[in-house]
Amino acid sequence: MPEKIDLAKLAPPDALDLGVLIEDEARERYDEFAVMMRDVHHNREAGEFFRFMATNEERHGHQLRQARQARYADAPHRIDSSIVLEGEAPEYSATAAFMSLHGCMETAMAAEIKAEKFYNDTLPGMPKGELRDLSAELAAQEVEHQRLIADMMAKLPPAGDAHREDVADEPVSQD
Repeated sequence: MPEKIDLAKLAPPDALDLGVLIEDEARERYDEFAVMMRDVHHNREAGEFFRFMATNEERHGHQLRQARQARYADAPHRIDSSIVLEGEAPEYSATAAFMSLHGCMETAMAAEIKAEKFYNDTLPGMPKGELRDLSAELAAQEVEHQRLIADMMAKLPPAGDAHREDVADEPVSQD
């Protein structure tokens, strides 16, 4: 089980390192979803959207790495992936073989909202200063990601009435 960290006690370089790891985890999950949808379920549209999201997470992680290097190049890296658990990554249970593009975007929106909440939840316990400003900046970036997804969703036709349960097969015993 990952170690629980007191986010309010992180040093600013640690907070950036944590942000990078969260973005990396989200990118990896979106990559998994893209392959699963495209290659396993033959849902090209869903696979392409999840690949788009993986690219966005990769870009955001790169920006955080650059900020970390520019601001704290000499600071040691003390945060590792063992403490990151579902920081922004969409839930595995959020996907289904016959996902619509609308459903994919809802999954991504939920992950971006989760990431914003993560960063905002760190703010109350932080003293005013650089770390608090950094967490607020990261939360604002997640809000921008939500806006991007909302804009994309607005261009889609209305979501249909089909639900996951409508295409799920009933369990069948195997002899």
